[in-house]
Amino acid sequence: MASEQSNQPNGGGQAALQERPKVAPPRVDKLPPWKVLLHNDDSNFMEDVIRALQEICKFNHTEALQRTLEAHQTGVALLVVTHREHAELLREQFETKLLTVTIEPDQR
Repeated sequence: MASEQSNQPNGGGQAALQERPKVAPPRVDKLPPWKVLLHNDDSNFMEDVIRALQEICKFNHTEALQRTLEAHQTGVALLVVTHREHAELLREQFETKLLTVTIEPDQR
């Protein structure tokens, strides 16, 4: 039996396993920040905008009302600052509600 093992690579027939270095995914708190901006429009009722903000951003009624009024009065309101992937997801969710939301890098 000893002669059989010596004919096999790595002696004894056991393949040498090399451990791959583990690559950690990027930490969310270390990703560059992106702003999610709600734009005013004349085609949505304020109640619908408030409801969408509560549903998508998980704002309470007061927060949703404040952001809606800010967008209505100034033309745009900052909703959240987050990482790019989450900002893109939020934009897509608002698009399904026919609301105008843009994202841009936060230059702070």
